Amino acid sequence: MSNREVPATYNEPTVLWRMSRGRASAHATLFPGPGAVTITWYFDGVMDRAENYDSMDLALARADQILGILLRDDWTPAE
Repeated sequence: MSNREVPATYNEPTVLWRMSRGRASAHATLFPGPGAVTITWYFDGVMDRAENYDSMDLALARADQILGILLRDDWTPAE
């Protein structure tokens, strides 16, 4: 068994949510980085937009804002 240290921060891309409406799909992916946090949105597997933020809190707030818009537009969480 090796003695590996676990990093104090998480820096892997993460899908925050997946949504669907009919046959359409959408998801948001978060890319943490040393100088900026990038969030991307995909619709039907095609990247629609990428935005950089100075903090994780701002990026997550923006992802929540887009999720709220989709929910109001009758999108539902994907299974």
